[in-house]
Amino acid sequence: MADQRQSPSSIHDFATWKPLLRVLRADRERRDGGASAGSVRVAGRISEHGWSLDLRRPRPASGRAVQMEDVQEEHDAAERVQGALADAGIDDISFAAEIYRTGRVILRLFDPSPAVEAGVGNPHPGALVRVDGAVPEPWRRLPDPVTGAAAAPAPSADPEALASALRERLPDAIGATEEEIAAAETRLGFALPAELKALYRVTRARWEDHDGDDESEEREAEALGYGPFDLDGLRVADTSYRRTTWGIGAMEAVDTPPDAAVQGLVGSPGWVFFGVDEGGDPLAVDLTPGPRGHTGQIILLARGDDTGARLVADSLTDLVLGRLAAEAKPAGPEERRPPVVARVNIGNLKSVEAVAHPGLEVLSIGVWDGAPLSLAPVLGLPRLRTLTAYPGTLADPLEIAGLTGLEFLELGPEDWRVLLDAGAVPRGLSAAEIVAHGEWDPLPYVTLANEILALWDRPLIVQTILEGELPAN
Repeated sequence: MADQRQSPSSIHDFATWKPLLRVLRADRERRDGGASAGSVRVAGRISEHGWSLDLRRPRPASGRAVQMEDVQEEHDAAERVQGALADAGIDDISFAAEIYRTGRVILRLFDPSPAVEAGVGNPHPGALVRVDGAVPEPWRRLPDPVTGAAAAPAPSADPEALASALRERLPDAIGATEEEIAAAETRLGFALPAELKALYRVTRARWEDHDGDDESEEREAEALGYGPFDLDGLRVADTSYRRTTWGIGAMEAVDTPPDAAVQGLVGSPGWVFFGVDEGGDPLAVDLTPGPRGHTGQIILLARGDDTGARLVADSLTDLVLGRLAAEAKPAGPEERRPPVVARVNIGNLKSVEAVAHPGLEVLSIGVWDGAPLSLAPVLGLPRLRTLTAYPGTLADPLEIAGLTGLEFLELGPEDWRVLLDAGAVPRGLSAAEIVAHGEWDPLPYVTLANEILALWDRPLIVQTILEGELPAN
């Protein structure tokens, strides 16, 4: 395919957008049965990685899968805009257009603001961030102090037995020198646990030591029971490993029950990645275990999980010798505690009163078919930091002013309007978001978002208006 990238300024050139607008207009006319009012409205978002458009792609004939030629015009048009984004150094852009029957077009482009996270799946603004670099509370949480039995290695931890087993399995392996181990410790800023040192003294796990022999590398991984990192590959699994957005991260909570082997953290300065399991998920040595764990236990940080980790083995010795930890049993009735993340909706908990307790951190009010709900039961709760409420579910949005500990608030446009008009937007917020369910036109949401950003003296979402003509179909 020919290079479709435009000049550096072409992202704000109407010609860049004409092919995409033609595709969207044709789709809208198909949906409207060929008849439309004086104009149609279309919208979407395009980023360097893909696009989301208010578009219903034609269904292929029965028994036939969608072919590239079925969507070629859409792809060519969207990739034209992507090329212009790349040349302009812009990650993504939202747009809305009104296309008149005469062919006249008013196109609105919404450039990203450094204070606004990208939306997901629609052209509306994502979270509005009040402070540069601010992250949700779970991403700021440090490990609890390790005390008692958890501060010691498991009884099964045996560096000498581990080294002996590895030497027998890997007689030709090249071990790391003490200088190499010391260099790794200096880089990490702490001493490696004895088991990890014992392992690297037997094999330094460098791919070049296998001299291009894939089978040799596979035999080493089989002998260890995991895919190893070399000393240079060791790294701390702190909270930066699990990146997030405010809309997702603010809904999480760090929760470590008294009987937990692993602390329910996002990341820890005591989690040290040293390899991957057969599925490619990272394994870590845990130097900050939970109350019922052991220092040096082996944990797995599964992809898709934002907090916590799964206990794999009580020690590195156990892992290599195949003695894996038993799966944790769910808490019994006497061990269950009130949830720190509570969801009130038609399919879950049925009232705000039912979830109100001093440890509550996150309250999410979803789709609701009863009378609007009061927030009175959660006023004054010391740890409540996140509130999300589906449009129309709050009896009195001004009650939010009594939630003095909020750092993240997600509401529908009408509820935000009430707070803004009353000057009652909580002062302690670090981020906020506007709910946009089922609506594509980003303009009213951008307008409202800019009002909130202006309140915080933050960079606004810049709107560029272009006018042009589309030839009649």
